[in-house]
Amino acid sequence: MGGKKITINDIKQAKKDHRKLTMVTAYDYPFGLMADEAGIDIVLVGDSLGMVVMGLDGTVAVTMENMIHHIKAVVRGCKNALVVGDMPFMSYNTSIRDAIINSGRMLKEGGCDVIKLEGGTDFAPTIEAIVKAGIPVQGHIGLTPQTASALGGFKMQGKDAAAAKKIVDDAKAIEDAGVFSIILEAVPAPLGKIIAETVQVPVIGIGAGSDVDGQVLVTHDMIGLFDKFVPKFVKQYTKIRPVIIDALKEYKKDVIDTGFPAAAHSFSMSDEALEQLKKML
Repeated sequence: MGGKKITINDIKQAKKDHRKLTMVTAYDYPFGLMADEAGIDIVLVGDSLGMVVMGLDGTVAVTMENMIHHIKAVVRGCKNALVVGDMPFMSYNTSIRDAIINSGRMLKEGGCDVIKLEGGTDFAPTIEAIVKAGIPVQGHIGLTPQTASALGGFKMQGKDAAAAKKIVDDAKAIEDAGVFSIILEAVPAPLGKIIAETVQVPVIGIGAGSDVDGQVLVTHDMIGLFDKFVPKFVKQYTKIRPVIIDALKEYKKDVIDTGFPAAAHSFSMSDEALEQLKKML
């Protein structure tokens, strides 16, 4: 998309042009900068930061303040990619008024371009209200991590026909409510294909097969920086964590053995200044 800022219209057009969309997460300035430089279309500041950055067991405890703090940093690094702010648990579930206020905070204080929230048919009225307030919304259906416990844990959704039909209905409902795109997580590949063919907005999959309109992955998963667990749908393109640990170990050894800092890493002073200093002491 030629070095210009990507908009929601560009995202919608990609589906019409049959061009696959790329989306990854970022939680700070360096990762936002690298995603932008790599030409990624959409950068999500996800509430997954609770696990991969903050060390929490899940996403439920992530706050609006946490999200806004990280969004600000990512936005500074992303000049071209569309930046999505992830609405944390209970920031939009309590009332439509709260949902609009908190969505507005993400754009005004965080600086992201759009927001994302989880939920299907039940949240269609909330999505519609946020969109009417002038805030673009990306939907998220299938496995919704914030409410995973109510879905029986972090596992595939839509396995039988009735459950699959419910997810199709969710996709239609949030499309009608005004989402510009949909994240579809952890569903059978054939269901992903059906949903992508059913709705007019782009469907971006994470564990939804290859017949959707794009893919999203958590960057820390795909580069092997977070290793508590690796979901089935993640392809690890590299494993950076062992490289970092080896570098830290080498640094520790150098310091202990006085191999660092060497002369090349140290500042010097003239012999005359040194002699004068010694006389002053």
